[in-house]
Amino acid sequence: MVTPPPDLAAISALQSKLVSALRPVLPEHALLWEPEDTIPYECDGLAAYRRMPLAVALPETEEQVAQILKICFAMEIPVVPRGSGTGLSGGAMPLSQGLVLSLAKLKKILSIDPFTRTAVVQPGVRNLAISEAVSHLGLYYAPDPSSQIACSIGGNVNENSGGVHCLKYGLTLHNVLRVRGVLMNGEIVEFGSLAPDSPGLDLLAIMMGSEGMLAVVTEVTVKLVAKPKLARVIMASFDDIEKGGNAVAAIIAAGIIPAGLEMMDKATTRAVEEFVHAGYDLDAEAILLCESDGTPEEVAEEIERMTQVLEKAGASGIQISKDEAERLKFWSGRKNAFPAAGRLAADYYCMDGTIPRRHIATLLKRIQGMEKKYGLGCLNVFHAGDGNMHPLILFNGADQDEWHRAEEFGTEILEACVELGGTITGEHGVGIEKINSMCVQFGEGERESFWGVKAAFDPEKLLNPDKAIPTLNRCAEYGRMRISNGKLPHPELERF
Repeated sequence: MVTPPPDLAAISALQSKLVSALRPVLPEHALLWEPEDTIPYECDGLAAYRRMPLAVALPETEEQVAQILKICFAMEIPVVPRGSGTGLSGGAMPLSQGLVLSLAKLKKILSIDPFTRTAVVQPGVRNLAISEAVSHLGLYYAPDPSSQIACSIGGNVNENSGGVHCLKYGLTLHNVLRVRGVLMNGEIVEFGSLAPDSPGLDLLAIMMGSEGMLAVVTEVTVKLVAKPKLARVIMASFDDIEKGGNAVAAIIAAGIIPAGLEMMDKATTRAVEEFVHAGYDLDAEAILLCESDGTPEEVAEEIERMTQVLEKAGASGIQISKDEAERLKFWSGRKNAFPAAGRLAADYYCMDGTIPRRHIATLLKRIQGMEKKYGLGCLNVFHAGDGNMHPLILFNGADQDEWHRAEEFGTEILEACVELGGTITGEHGVGIEKINSMCVQFGEGERESFWGVKAAFDPEKLLNPDKAIPTLNRCAEYGRMRISNGKLPHPELERF
């Protein structure tokens, strides 16, 4: 198929019409359409895919959000909501004939209630800023994505973000009580409540991880939890990556839920040690970081139990942090693995798939084979406790062949996750990055159900379209519809 060239005159006319319609709603500084102003919005954290939008709107109130959506709904112009732009799956990539709706200016913490341990915040508030604002009360917000210094709570809701401590404290889904938002037609809606339960269907769960396809988030009520009195971490070395992977399953099987359970392979450890000098065992094939938190008595008892499990699992070395400074030092490499990867190659492609914990070693060994097959290096650093893998494929983006091999490498990893009983995503969403792999993960009936949910909120498919849910045509083009009993499913669809 040959994609026709864009009709630049038509696009320019549509842009002028949209800007004219939005000007009465927004102040001059809150509406961008010149290329030098909109180019920072051409992609999110998945920089390999870029596209310029018609315009970018930066509302400062919920009312402005509603007015913008009403205008775009009437003009049938698609809207892509955007938070801090740290997403890694292209969920906030613009549409060439659409509007980017940035929530970055909605960044107020509206209220903090230490008695109910809740806070009401606008979507542009940074994840870490919530914990900083309630620190003096001995409280914090538990989900902690690696990007928490920059990512926003609205984006966390859209991606159902996780982090190191989500094994024990849960994902965004488990730490949000209520979400207020605006539908594509401008209607204000609320999901969840301040009570443990609310009447009617539990639509709050549907909003979590919906990738901005159902409603634009304008307000979030989050749970706050008490800071633990003490935290200590075990750094365990393994001379065999399979032993390390099996040790993860052994800890959970022993009935222990650590506050954090993360793993790095040798390539990652060597890359970050040069970067952070944390004192990692550079000869180890795998390193596990196992954190315990709670009262001093609880931590001492859990550290002892985890040490016994790790020794029985074949750990070749064990260190336990002596104080807070050393705990942070042990974690520094894990927290800086992504920038360390940037020192090894011009570009890296961060994948995100989840597998059952018992298959961690199996997938790591298969990735080693893929490195040889595609001629590209790969670092493995991941949330071992919940089986959420983050392979970092190293490549040079200036070399088109290397980029295509990196894409195929990533796709094979995702499909291996499905084969092992896992999923194509952990905490990064689907966006445009994994939309083809959705054809492998889900059957036609399941995808139709997803479209049904989308239609209930956005029947015109104008809110962040072409993300997360593949069409029948896309799956047909991806080659996953096979002839069975001599019949080709959906023969009416065009195929390559």
